[in-house]
Amino acid sequence: MKENAPHKFKLKKEDTVQIIAGKDKGKRGRILKILRDKDRVIVEGANIVKKAMKRRNQQDRGGIVEVEAAIHSSNVMIVCKKCGPVKIGFKIDGDKKIRVCRKCGEAL
Repeated sequence: MKENAPHKFKLKKEDTVQIIAGKDKGKRGRILKILRDKDRVIVEGANIVKKAMKRRNQQDRGGIVEVEAAIHSSNVMIVCKKCGPVKIGFKIDGDKKIRVCRKCGEAL
């Protein structure tokens, strides 16, 4: 693999994840966006930062707004409905590869 090349993500958009490091440690939220080239994810309601926004049109309000910033993918863990935050394993089901919980084996 090339230096700093984006790797394959086990996480997907709309997955529920828990933050395991940083200022928002312990918070849970859905993944809104995955930035594969930077190995980062944007989680709903986590890592809120203030950003100065320019007014785009007449109705739009400019000024300082709060938006979610990206978090490195290593600082989040997927949440299993039974077990909580877990690592992801894979099982081959026929011709499909499915993601499973490493603790209980349930499909994620």
